[in-house]
Amino acid sequence: MNNWTKRWDDRYSTEEFAYGEEPNNYLKEQLEKLNPNSILFPAEGEGRNAIFAAKLGWKVSAFDISEEGRNKALKLAKANNVSIDYRVGELETLDFKENQFDAIALIYAHFPAAIKSEIHKQLDKFLQKDGILIFEAFSKKHLEYVTKNEKVGGPKDIESLFSIEEIQADFPNYEIIELEEKEIELSEGLFHNGTGSVIRFVGRKK
Repeated sequence: MNNWTKRWDDRYSTEEFAYGEEPNNYLKEQLEKLNPNSILFPAEGEGRNAIFAAKLGWKVSAFDISEEGRNKALKLAKANNVSIDYRVGELETLDFKENQFDAIALIYAHFPAAIKSEIHKQLDKFLQKDGILIFEAFSKKHLEYVTKNEKVGGPKDIESLFSIEEIQADFPNYEIIELEEKEIELSEGLFHNGTGSVIRFVGRKK
């Protein structure tokens, strides 16, 4: 097991949910505007967002590198009487199909800096034309916030954080419905608490 996988298995192995059981606010707001269809949640951890989507009637697929995350997600799904397709492993091994999904939700999906743009480009293939991408993750400016307050969470190296320019470069074939850098208050479980800076993006694939 590599260090990256071990780190997330350790974080998710406790009884308590690392980022809580409630969905991310931005995701909730965006999903409630859409008609439920098929959706993919990359780096979905303990499943709070995937389970929320399933409760709205979405056909949900999710993946992560952490078995512990999957275990917690399936437990949460059972408690909420929904089912999700949750796979564990690296993206290229998971057998998703081109144009399989109507929506993809990247919520704090901070992949290692060296591969994050590559993963965005791979994910794009799984979204069909006119599909919706919903994205919220920490911006490069967030480094200032996490230095002042560790509890807000997020990566501590600038390369793992996002800029508006990176999102435009990674998803060039999208009509931008919304793209902004914003200061927000987070209150998500044990590891996202306080003021942070995020990039929010909603795009429609052309």
